[in-house]
Amino acid sequence: MKFTSEHTQIADTVRKFVANEINPFTAEWEKAGIFPARALFKKMGDLGLLGIKYPTEFGGMGLDFSYSMVMAEALGDCNVGGVPMAIGVQTDMCTPALARFGSDELRNQYLAPAIAGDMVGCIGVSEVTGGSDVAALKTTARKDGGDYVINGSKMWITNGMQADWCCLLANTSEGESAAGKNPHKNKSLIIVPMDAPGITRQKIEKIGMHSSDTAQLFFDNVRVPQRNLIGQEGMGFMLQMLQFQEERLYGAASTLRSLDNLINLTIDYTRQRQTFGQPILNNQVVHFRLAELRTEVECLRALTYRAVEQYVGGKDVTKLASMAKLKAGRLSREVTDSCLQYWGGMGFTADNPISQAYRDSRLISIGGGADEIMLGIICKLEGTLPGKAA
Repeated sequence: MKFTSEHTQIADTVRKFVANEINPFTAEWEKAGIFPARALFKKMGDLGLLGIKYPTEFGGMGLDFSYSMVMAEALGDCNVGGVPMAIGVQTDMCTPALARFGSDELRNQYLAPAIAGDMVGCIGVSEVTGGSDVAALKTTARKDGGDYVINGSKMWITNGMQADWCCLLANTSEGESAAGKNPHKNKSLIIVPMDAPGITRQKIEKIGMHSSDTAQLFFDNVRVPQRNLIGQEGMGFMLQMLQFQEERLYGAASTLRSLDNLINLTIDYTRQRQTFGQPILNNQVVHFRLAELRTEVECLRALTYRAVEQYVGGKDVTKLASMAKLKAGRLSREVTDSCLQYWGGMGFTADNPISQAYRDSRLISIGGGADEIMLGIICKLEGTLPGKAA
């Protein structure tokens, strides 16, 4: 990656925003189980941070994805995981397909307000029966006149309690899905306004990411104009797979600075904490382990940067993005567990920054495609699955 002064300027802006507008309030938001998405997103929209990679005609900066990656990495300065995750849903999960394949009417109605921070978006893929098996989703969108009539439910929806619209993946040719014939060719992405009659929301309580609201959404004969279709009918699975690439790259990039900060905090703490007449850091097992973890973070950074550089260059980065996502989840678990151990009892207290990250980062290996799904994708592309050849 070659960084320009504009990359640096965006990173500095984001870090200042985190220091002034996010971190002073996270304890309050964690306790409340939600953060004020509309108010915060509006402030970000005013700075241009919600549309870095999107076309200028819809309010974006018109820059490439590497600038979004820089923002994601800078958001690692947040002292909780829920807020940057929710921001990522707005910028890199529910909007990429809309920006690339949506009609101008749809983009003016939903993308432009999302970039400005006037609307909150969410992505509706996962369901009660599972999230990683996208082909098996059951929510339907049946044509009736000029509308789609949507029935079903969605689960684990970040921003779901506050969202103004949802980028919904649904079966638009139910018969084929029921017969199991073309589960990858009967799905479509549809923009659903969340104030439409027939939608109900139920908050989900989690072990971490408390400041990010998460909902189960129910759709009971919800009518949406067919013009709210993104791209072509039946292409939703493919479009969602494309969205996943940006989501996974965003997720990997957003862990980097956070992991570095956790290691820094642990170095400072173990240098100050004395046991048996010396700082804990003086024990070789401790400083060697922290050096090893720092090296692993740099390896993840190199992998993520390489994937982003190739993605910007127009290459298929499915394998690299899956590797980065896999490594980000596993390394986050490794770093937080190791660092917590060196904090001793203090690491087990609820308000400790290490325990906060320990709880929040566990989701990385589940959301956006579980570790096992990433491994399956990598093996498929390597040609190492049974019966597959490279």
